[in-house]
Amino acid sequence: MPKQYSTPGHSSALTKAHKLSLAGVATLGAAALTFSLAPADTEAGAEPASAAPAAFSSEQLKVKTVGLSGQLADAQASAAKKKSADAAAKKKAAEAAAKKKAADARKVKEAASRSTQRAAVKPAAAKTYPNNLDGWIRQSLDIMKKRGIPGTYSGLHRNIIRESSGNPNAINNWDINAINGVPSIGLLQVIKPTFDAYHVAGTVKSQYNPVANITAAANYAADRYGSIDNVDSAY
Repeated sequence: MPKQYSTPGHSSALTKAHKLSLAGVATLGAAALTFSLAPADTEAGAEPASAAPAAFSSEQLKVKTVGLSGQLADAQASAAKKKSADAAAKKKAAEAAAKKKAADARKVKEAASRSTQRAAVKPAAAKTYPNNLDGWIRQSLDIMKKRGIPGTYSGLHRNIIRESSGNPNAINNWDINAINGVPSIGLLQVIKPTFDAYHVAGTVKSQYNPVANITAAANYAADRYGSIDNVDSAY
């Protein structure tokens, strides 16, 4: 066997102190290993207990319970909030419907009121005139007034009596006009060409119609003499 040499300054074998230290460490390690494998309260000679399934601690259960409660509370709060929003929306819709109904009722009432007011204001009855010389002159004067044709009741009446004695069917068959084929006709004895030229719109286009005859003759006299009031003889 070859001869072993030690390193100068160091002993080639472990000292007693080193050996004791190593033994102590080994002993402590074995003890720790034994403590970790066996429960502290196991009696000597007792059968080792089999490993039980891991269980949640009270703190872990508490955390899980609080989490579920919080989720349930959030769901209930969300449902309550939605229910409140739905109720508010329904209330708002009901209020809007009520306002619209009231507005519609008010419009109907106002329309009915206006209809009643219009019905209460009856249109003025059309003016009527008696079917005689007085009525014919008065009706002619109203038409003349609207058309701006001058003349008075006395001026018309005076000339009518002189020309036809108030007969709307009077005809002159002997003067020059008759000889020329255009006899004077009506209350104010107007020939056809003069009647056609001075006929006033709105009256009957006939020389025999008393109102049309008076109005056309007054229109002609106004153009030639300034007014029927200025005529005192044949014109």
